Amino acid sequence: MKIDRIEIYGYDLTYRYGDYIMSGNQVINSIPSTVVRICTDEGHEGWGEVCPLGPLYLASHGAGARVAIREIAPALIGIDPCNLGAIHQAMDGALRGHSYAKSALDIACWDILGKETGKDIATLMGGRLQEEFKLYMAVPLGPADDMQHYVSERKAEGIQRFQLKIGADPREDAARVEKVVEVIEDQDILIADANGGWRLQDAMIAARLLEPLQGVFFEEPCKTLEECLYVRQHTSLPMILDEVITDVNTMVRAFNGSGMEGVNLKISKFAGLTGSKLIRDLADKLGLRVTIEDTWGGDLVSAAVSHLAASTKADQVITVSFMNDWTNEHVCGYQPRSSNGAGSAPSGPGLGVEVDSTQLEKLHSI
Repeated sequence: MKIDRIEIYGYDLTYRYGDYIMSGNQVINSIPSTVVRICTDEGHEGWGEVCPLGPLYLASHGAGARVAIREIAPALIGIDPCNLGAIHQAMDGALRGHSYAKSALDIACWDILGKETGKDIATLMGGRLQEEFKLYMAVPLGPADDMQHYVSERKAEGIQRFQLKIGADPREDAARVEKVVEVIEDQDILIADANGGWRLQDAMIAARLLEPLQGVFFEEPCKTLEECLYVRQHTSLPMILDEVITDVNTMVRAFNGSGMEGVNLKISKFAGLTGSKLIRDLADKLGLRVTIEDTWGGDLVSAAVSHLAASTKADQVITVSFMNDWTNEHVCGYQPRSSNGAGSAPSGPGLGVEVDSTQLEKLHSI
C-alpha cells in the first residue's frame, strides 16, 4: 500500500464560552484548525488534525501548519503509510522541526493503519488499559468570582478536574485560586497553570502563597526550563511542566533536575501519536504522571487524544481534555463525546470517527 494523494483542509474553531484568556494578555475566541486527508492506492484514507493555540503560545501558528504540511507532503507520496518509521524519516528529511505540522500527518497514518488492520488505535498503541478516564476543563483567567462561578457550573456538569489559568499579579492569582478552592471537593483536582507567565520573583511569591492550599498542583510558572527548575527546588507544590518540555532531552533534563512530578503531554509537540507514545512510556518508566491533550482542536484531535489516553495506565494519568467540548464546531458529529465529566475512545478501526468533509474548506492537494 502506498500514499498517492494528500489533501489539506481548513476550518475555524470558536471557543464555546466566549473568550479564552491566558497570561500575557493572550485572548483566543477563534483560531484556524488544519485537517489532512491521506489517501492510498488501495482506497484507504486517514484523517488528522492540528490546531496551534495562536501565534504566541508555542513556536507554531495556524498558517504555519498549512505551509509546513505543503512542504512535507510531497516527500510522503509513494510511502506505505503503515510504515510509521519511514513516514517520520521522510518528514524529517523534508523539513527540520515543525513537529506540530507533522503531527496531523502522523495521526492520519495511524488512522489508516487501524483501518487496514481492523483495530482501533488504542489497541495498536499497546492495548486498552482503561475504558473511561476523567476529563478536565480549563478555567480562563478573569476575576476571582467569575472563575469560581465557572468552576461551579462545570462541576454541576460532572467535571472534577480543573486547570485554572493564572500568571498575572501573583497575589491576585493566589486570591483566584483560593476562591476556587472554596467550591471544590476532596476528589477534585485543581491545577494552577501560569503558562510561563511569571518572572522568577513573581513565581516564587505565587508559590509561597499557594503552598498552604490543599490539593493544588503548580504548572509551568516561568518561560524557561531553568527558571521552572529553580522554582521547583524552592516549593513543595507538586509541579507539572508543559511548554518547556519539547522532546525527550528536555524531559530527561527536567527529571534529572528534580523539576517535576508530571508532564503535560500535548500530541502536536511530539510530532503526533508516534512521538507522544515514546514520551508517555518514558514518563511511565521515570515514575511521572501525564496530562494528555493537545494545544487545541476539534473532533479529530479529541479522537487522537482519546486513544492515547485509553492506552495509558490509569494511575499514570492526571487528567485528559476533549477539546471538542470546548468548541462550537464539530466535523465528526461531535464524536468522541464526553459524558458526565468522563471520556472514552471510539471502538471502531483507526480513530473510529467519520469526517463530514462538507464542513471543511479544501485548501490544497498533493
